[in-house]
Amino acid sequence: MAGAVRDPQQDAPRVRDLPAPRRNRSVAGGTIQRSMAWPYRAILAFLLWTGIRPWQLTLLSLVLNVASGALILSGDWVAAGVVLLFAGLADVFDGSVARQRGTEGRSGAFMDSVLDRVSDMILFSSLFWVLAERGDTTYAALALVTLVVSLLVSHIRAEAEAAGLTLTEGIFQRLERVLALMAGLVIPGAMRPVLVVLAALGGVTVAQRLWSAVRRLA
Repeated sequence: MAGAVRDPQQDAPRVRDLPAPRRNRSVAGGTIQRSMAWPYRAILAFLLWTGIRPWQLTLLSLVLNVASGALILSGDWVAAGVVLLFAGLADVFDGSVARQRGTEGRSGAFMDSVLDRVSDMILFSSLFWVLAERGDTTYAALALVTLVVSLLVSHIRAEAEAAGLTLTEGIFQRLERVLALMAGLVIPGAMRPVLVVLAALGGVTVAQRLWSAVRRLA
């Protein structure tokens, strides 16, 4: 009927019909999948209802990571951790929205991966700068080590995919890095042990992926 007003609720996806979060082979992957299944579906349903596009969520994640880096530099670490939470959520849901809309493609995945690396560089460079300025050189160095390790984890996967392999191994991937960094930012005195964990377990993940790739290519 001409002039009829569309009820937006008619187009709203039902939460129970949406998929649970994807599981990855990392420390927190299974726990997150089980414990966050219902909130994940609810948020995804809301985002689909709003009509937001995956690329908008990708850019929002980058902007929020830049804001979190700026807050780290200013010394407001609790606020930086809160902003980082929302940046992480945007990063999780850009791919989810793309899959549900049927718009998932190589260009979107490529840009998402590139901007994830940019975000890592912003966050850990900001952390390095602050710690070095305070004279905390050991932990500033660990921030740089964590940055290098995070880039290596991604680079090994990209090289493996170029060689025809799919690598999902790794006990400490980006999800764990973001969660650990948030904990270090919002819990007083936690950043030093968090950096030790990030550097050590990140190194283990690099070794896991290297071993898996070399063994399967041999």
